[in-house]
Amino acid sequence: MKAWTIAALAAATGAGAWFARRHRQVQLAHPSLRHRLNYRVLPVNNPLVLAYYQHIVHKPTPVLEGVSVEHLQIPTAAPDDDHLVDLYVYTPQAGVTSRGALLWVHGGGLIMGSAALDHTHSSQLALDLGITVASVDYRLAPHHPFPAALNDCFAALAWLADEATKGRFDPARLVILGASAGGGLAAATAQRAHDEGIALALQGLIYPMLESGTGHTPMPGKGEFSWTPSANRYGWRSYLGRDVTNRDGRPYAVPAEREDLSGLAPAWIGVGELDLFYDEDLRYAARLRAAGVPVDLVTVPGMYHAADGLRPEAPAMLEFRAAMLSALRGALAS
Repeated sequence: MKAWTIAALAAATGAGAWFARRHRQVQLAHPSLRHRLNYRVLPVNNPLVLAYYQHIVHKPTPVLEGVSVEHLQIPTAAPDDDHLVDLYVYTPQAGVTSRGALLWVHGGGLIMGSAALDHTHSSQLALDLGITVASVDYRLAPHHPFPAALNDCFAALAWLADEATKGRFDPARLVILGASAGGGLAAATAQRAHDEGIALALQGLIYPMLESGTGHTPMPGKGEFSWTPSANRYGWRSYLGRDVTNRDGRPYAVPAEREDLSGLAPAWIGVGELDLFYDEDLRYAARLRAAGVPVDLVTVPGMYHAADGLRPEAPAMLEFRAAMLSALRGALAS
């Protein structure tokens, strides 16, 4: 048998084995959440793949009808940094039904994503909740490692709090909401807000990225889709630098590493059981509760990371979003 024939058979056999393994992994997801993109394996774990997602896959989405958007630039929250943070403020044209306000923090593993990518999502939140929503376009690693993103997010929250003191919003009805890396940044921003005297009615954490060590040891059945262990290692290394264990003088860098969680804002945490962040999110929820912080924890069987983005109309994802909106409405009305 010719060498090329043997090579072709070996390649076909390997591809078949890979597909069979991948198919078994996809079957772990709830049937309503399975998607053709579950078969794509292109983890964001190097600069080339990151550039592909940033410049080819990720495109701005439109602002929904019925919502006005204002683009502002505000100073970041660091005295030695002259960066101006882009902030988008969405307001229902029909008027607000609550004097509360929400800060949205987009996801993207700390290395990708943008506020413009979430125009549709942010304007939908404004319509669903009848409030003003601000979305912060924070700086991304690796070009801008910690604390750039945190300073940008805190500057956006401080802007909302300042507007509240001027009477635009109710200072008792400010909430922060983020997904994935944005959820981790929302948790860190909520910690800093507590320390600097900004009260929050709720921190909404959608499958938040909280622990830098996740993905360094095997986690069978978790992290197979959307955000993988190798992507998580790359994201944290880009954000923290190569020495990811050194936190000396870097508070808020890794939200789960804060020792004292008492006094933090009430939390809503939602995560799927197939998510890479499932275990770390449950640990953080348990620690918050042990510290006396009210926590509403929602877990979804058969849900992988960001499944609500791929299958938003699936019944389980509609229930997931409804639970989040209910918690937000409760905080905004209290």
